[in-house]
Amino acid sequence: MKITTSPLQPTRRGTFSEWLVERTGWKGLTYPVPAHANKIWYLLGGISFAGFLILFATGIYMAQFYNPQPGDAHQSAVYLITGVPLGDLIRSIHFWTAQIVTITVILHLLRILYTASFKRPRELNWYIGLGLLFVTLGAVYTGSVLKYDQEGLEALQHSKEAGELMGALGAFFTSEFSRSASLLTRLFTTHVSILPIAFAALIGAHIYLINQHGISPKASVDATARKTKGEGESRFDIHLRSMIGYGLILLAVVMSLALLLPAPIGQHGMPGAEVTKPWWMFVWLFPAEAALGARALIIVPAILGGLLLLVPVIDRSPYLSPLKRKWVLIVAGIILLILIIGGIVAIIQPIAEHLG
Repeated sequence: MKITTSPLQPTRRGTFSEWLVERTGWKGLTYPVPAHANKIWYLLGGISFAGFLILFATGIYMAQFYNPQPGDAHQSAVYLITGVPLGDLIRSIHFWTAQIVTITVILHLLRILYTASFKRPRELNWYIGLGLLFVTLGAVYTGSVLKYDQEGLEALQHSKEAGELMGALGAFFTSEFSRSASLLTRLFTTHVSILPIAFAALIGAHIYLINQHGISPKASVDATARKTKGEGESRFDIHLRSMIGYGLILLAVVMSLALLLPAPIGQHGMPGAEVTKPWWMFVWLFPAEAALGARALIIVPAILGGLLLLVPVIDRSPYLSPLKRKWVLIVAGIILLILIIGGIVAIIQPIAEHLG
C-alpha cells in the first residue's frame, strides 16, 4: 500500500536555531553593511542603546518604591537602599549605567562630528541625535534631583531660578505652573514618562534613517558623503551581534562597579544652602555661573546648542576626511577644550553661593 505525505505535514524536524530564525525573521537582518561598522567607534550608539535598556529595567524596579512628594522623597530613596530586596544594587547599577551612557553618547556625537557622518543625506539624523543628547542630559539631571539629598535639592533650586529668569518659557520649572503638584513630582513624571517616550520616538526615527541611508562611509582621504544602503563587505546581523556583545560587557562593568562602589546619597537637603557642586556632566557650567549667576544656565547651553544645530549648515562640503575639514574640527576642538578647562576650574574652585 502506498503512503502519501500531506503537503501540510513537515517531513523533517528542524533545529531550534532554524525555528528561531524563521519565526523572528532574522534572515531579514543579513543585508550588507560596511566592515568598519563593526569597529567600536561605530558601535557607540548601539552601546548607548543597550545602556538605556538597562536604565529602563532598573528604573521600573526603583519606581515601585519611590515617593515623589518633597516630604517623603529622600526617605523613600533611603528605604530603597536599606529595606528593598536588591534595592542598593539596582540603584547602583542605574547610577553607574547613567554615568557610562553619558560618556558613550558624547563620544558618539564626537565621532559623528569627526567623521562628518552628519552630511547629506544624513542631516536630519544629526538633528535627531541632538534630540537624543538632550533627552540623555535631561534624564541625568532629573535623576540627580529625585534622590532629594542636598545635592539634589540644590539642583532643583537652580532650575527654579533659571525657570523664573526665562519667564513664560521656563514656567514648567516654577511653582506657578501647578498649584496641585510640586516641581519634584513633575520632574519625576518627566523622568519616568515624558523623557522615555521622547527617547522611544527619537530612537525609532534614528534607526529608520540609518536603515534608509546606510552606515556612513569611512572618512578616508577622498571619501564623500553619499547613501550607502545595500553596500558593504559585512552584514547587519554581524553588526547587531557585536552590539549585543558590547552591551553584555557594559552590563558586566556596571554590575562590578555597583558591587565595588555603591551609588552615593547624602543627607536630606536644607533649602537655601549651597554646599555641593553639580555632577561632572554639568560641573563645567560652574565657572560661568560664578560670573553670570543663574543666567549662565540658560545662556551657555543655548549657545552650545545653537552651534551644534548649525554644524550641517556650516560644514556643507561633500568631503568626509578630517584633513579636508581642518578649520571646522579646530573650532570644535577649541570649544571642547574650553569646556574641559571649565570643568577642571570648577573642581578646583571653592564652593560658592550662586542663587539669587
